[in-house]
Amino acid sequence: MEFIILEKQKPILLIWPEYMKPILEIKNISKKFTIGHGQKPYLNLRDSLVSIFQPRISSEVFFALKSISFDVYPGESIGIIGKNGAGKSTLLKILSKITPPSSGKIISRGRIASLLEVGTGFHSELSGRENIFLNGSILGMKKKEIENKFDEIVDFSGTEFFLDTPLKHYSSGMKLRLAFAVAAFLEPEILIIDEVLAVGDADFQKKCIGKMEDVSKSGRTILFVSHNMASMRALCSKGLLISKGELIYSGKMNEAIDKYISASSKAAHSGEIPPDASSTNKGIAKFTKIVLKGKNGVATDTIHYRSMMCLDFEVNALENLPDVMLDIRICTPDGLNLVHAMNKYTSPEERALKKGRNFIHCGLANQLQPGQYSFSIGIHYPDGSTIEYVENILNFNVLNIADENNEGFNYNYNLCYVRFESEWKIEN
Repeated sequence: MEFIILEKQKPILLIWPEYMKPILEIKNISKKFTIGHGQKPYLNLRDSLVSIFQPRISSEVFFALKSISFDVYPGESIGIIGKNGAGKSTLLKILSKITPPSSGKIISRGRIASLLEVGTGFHSELSGRENIFLNGSILGMKKKEIENKFDEIVDFSGTEFFLDTPLKHYSSGMKLRLAFAVAAFLEPEILIIDEVLAVGDADFQKKCIGKMEDVSKSGRTILFVSHNMASMRALCSKGLLISKGELIYSGKMNEAIDKYISASSKAAHSGEIPPDASSTNKGIAKFTKIVLKGKNGVATDTIHYRSMMCLDFEVNALENLPDVMLDIRICTPDGLNLVHAMNKYTSPEERALKKGRNFIHCGLANQLQPGQYSFSIGIHYPDGSTIEYVENILNFNVLNIADENNEGFNYNYNLCYVRFESEWKIEN
């Protein structure tokens, strides 16, 4: 007997019967690459002869995955999350048999369809119609199965007018729609989807999410990689958190997301920013410290509802930068960018960084509803190109109780994210 509980009308399997085997068994999967340092890709004859007498190029072994093990049961919807470079896409490529693991083994008990890149498994010289049958065959479907779903695939993809046109004339969006439709409608037992859905426009993404919800409810198994935490919460009941090639958490999706958001705050309690925290850096200037302070000037990670937020930064510049844009972004735990503030329209003196240490202060009028948020910060040239950018550098909370200057306003329910100041007038 199996025991289930309902959470938001979605069944979550707590105890599997002993006789039910996982549809996927991943056992101690590792993937390593050998990285050469200082290697020149092309050498002429003279350089080749000279290189004989030079020291050998050094190399090192890099593990993209380290002893990953987990089971996937029929009907589970699993979200795989982690920072860029954590090993998520490498894991999906191994599960999709695109690349073999260096060690470990995978036991699969169902047909796998994967959508990892736009047009994967398609042939550019063949028409859309021919590619539907080709890709379906690659996925292990019989011709009769493909014919039965053909009209639905074409209707969903919106490519009916171009169905007999060679794929090389399709736009990237058309290829994506067709690829997703083939993977979703041909009903493989296991559907693997990478961040590729982020490529489509808003309407298409919404359409895909709806289709994936239908696929999940139909009992098929889904493995989903995305940085859109809202989609993860909606689609997945189980989450895997991967960091630096290692599986550090396996359990409920909501708890996996909470751990991911908590771990993404890179600044130490002292405000010191680690040297490797940058998402982008050109080596000209670097954030070294960020501190959030309340109205009393004391460092904190909690701000009262409608209370002023004060951010203090330190930036180390290696040269004089007479005109730069500093910006602050505030994001939700689901990765939604909510607020943007910048110094673009301040005086020239306020947009200059001098060589050495620079101390920056920014005050933000807090109109955020109570909840958890994070700061991302950046330095940019006037044309918008980035010098330094650090994502999710500091987590903070907005309390549902205002401070004494706001008359102790008690806000104890959740509604949207941002509250605007407004004026109201009623005439009777």
